[in-house]
Amino acid sequence: MQNSVYGLVLLVAGLLISNNSFAQGNGAVENLMRSNGKIYVVMAVCITILVGLILYIASIDRKIARIEDKQ
Repeated sequence: MQNSVYGLVLLVAGLLISNNSFAQGNGAVENLMRSNGKIYVVMAVCITILVGLILYIASIDRKIARIEDKQ
């Protein structure tokens, strides 16, 4: 079960890394948000959500592993 959690973490990391290659726009929205300082708020919210989802999946994986061990 831990292999699936590690696989999921690697998948999310790969998606985040590959996202940079698709973000090749003119940069008007990014520059506006960066100048206002709101880009950091958006990034903080996204990272918080992703970390929360990963922690939630890991805790469910541990609970399921305990239930499987009892059986």
